Amino acid sequence: MTSDEPLIHASGLTKRFGDFEAVKAIDFAVQRGEAFGFLGPNGAGKTSTMRMVGCVSPATGGELRLFGLDPATEGPRIRARLGVVPQKDTLDEELTVEENIWVYGRYFGLSKPQVRARATELLEFAQLTERARSKVEPLSGGMKRRLTIARSLVNDPEVLMLDEPTTGLDPQARHVLWDRLFRLKRQGVTLVLTTHYMDEAEQLCDRLVVMDHGEIVAEGSPRDLIREHSTREVLELRFDVDDHAELAGRVDGLGDRVEVLPDRLLIYTDDGDAAGEKVHAAGLEPLSALVRRSTLEDVFLNLTGRTLVD
Repeated sequence: MTSDEPLIHASGLTKRFGDFEAVKAIDFAVQRGEAFGFLGPNGAGKTSTMRMVGCVSPATGGELRLFGLDPATEGPRIRARLGVVPQKDTLDEELTVEENIWVYGRYFGLSKPQVRARATELLEFAQLTERARSKVEPLSGGMKRRLTIARSLVNDPEVLMLDEPTTGLDPQARHVLWDRLFRLKRQGVTLVLTTHYMDEAEQLCDRLVVMDHGEIVAEGSPRDLIREHSTREVLELRFDVDDHAELAGRVDGLGDRVEVLPDRLLIYTDDGDAAGEKVHAAGLEPLSALVRRSTLEDVFLNLTGRTLVD
């Protein structure tokens, strides 16, 4: 394949389980060296798509190519060039940190000297050198996740696939993991990830697709998606009422769009301060008013009408 061809290309990609269509004829392409994300709620079809791309689940229909190869006939050749970080860690907790990498490296045919040298490099990259001889079981969730990523890199993959990489981690551990992934991207590794965290998608992805009910409902960079599907700012209003829906009509027309949530009203506008002045001019006195920039969560609410996490 030529350098300007997509590293991963899907056309009409479909996955069915009996009568249930989990992925509905989607199209996407991943370029070499970029971070590409699948954003959506649980059950949107993200993991089913990742399993097809990872050559562990055959497509029901459509066309899929990785490195110009067909997963249906070239699965082993493709998998040898992939690194995979599953949604749940699959570490051997009875082994030490470094032994987990040694064993995995041997699966790829690396010699013992190669495996040991690679493990030293990867543990330093994952900031786990001091825990090399520790058993895995007592490690924190963040350490285990970093070890899983380090292990997935033992074969020096061209594409690293990450399924919900930071689910269950505390904020500090998430930011450490983001730093490691950013460094990998700078080294030329192509990242393909799924997430239902908005801030994670904005932090990591050059481009992404938003999936819902097995379909792609939007595609672009985080900035382009916000520009296309939302406004520059959002005014959040909280009132002393049991149901904010009863006030929606009184703020209708004060911005481009009004979103009603159980505990607040969102007014989408290019000038949040001006919208706030109109709210007061209409005789409304909110308990609190906050002007913030639009985010990918606002994009998703606009596209699907519900929050990302089901």
